[in-house]
Amino acid sequence: MTDDSILDVHDVTVAYHRKPVLWDIDWTLREPAMVGIMGPNGAGKSTLMKAILGLVPIVHGSIRIFGQPLGPMRRRIGYVPQRESVDWDFPVSVLDVVLMGTYGKLGWIRRPGRAEKETARACLEQVGLADLAERQIGQLSGGQQQRTFLARALAQEADLYFLDEPFAGVDAASERAILGLLQKLRGDGKTTIVVHHDLRTAPSYFEQVLLLNVRLVASGPTEATFVEENLRRTYGGRLAILDQLGQAIEAQERLP
Repeated sequence: MTDDSILDVHDVTVAYHRKPVLWDIDWTLREPAMVGIMGPNGAGKSTLMKAILGLVPIVHGSIRIFGQPLGPMRRRIGYVPQRESVDWDFPVSVLDVVLMGTYGKLGWIRRPGRAEKETARACLEQVGLADLAERQIGQLSGGQQQRTFLARALAQEADLYFLDEPFAGVDAASERAILGLLQKLRGDGKTTIVVHHDLRTAPSYFEQVLLLNVRLVASGPTEATFVEENLRRTYGGRLAILDQLGQAIEAQERLP
């Protein structure tokens, strides 16, 4: 491990009912980047993210963020969960959800005031939802819901953002909006780590990728890591996957 790294995952194993779902994961991220975590269903992508965030226990290993244990670093971390894990029927407004991102700085006693509400509205403006601030969260489309939770993460003013499949089930406009915001965060020197499943868009979305299938298959710069040999090892050589890779490479070559 190195104290100057953004994230150190060392020899991490996670098991459910004594069955390993992640095995001996070693991964170090030293510089700010947009990182995609990719692999087949059941590979442990979301589990790895939750283990880093302390949401699931690890059987073995250690994790350090900015050279420290998770606890002192929580305020520097933003998290956008999968949409399926959220109770969208809960009677709360869009603005209320985003305000939750300010709680870490307020503590347990103080309530959000004018400054926090201004921050929350500014974050909604960034994701294009300022006009929906008072709407109940369950009345939004899937893409709008995802953008609301991204605004909540922005309200935390974090340095490291984790997003679990933020592009899943969203419309094209929301996907562009989310990607544009992640790129802006990157331009501001922030790091975003994203669980992602679309191989076609990965080469143009991420600077680095982590390929996972219970074990770590490969990690590093996308250009060197997102290659056919590594994808065969990750996905088992499925022809459909390699067809997607060919389309992804063609799309990347067409980029200006």
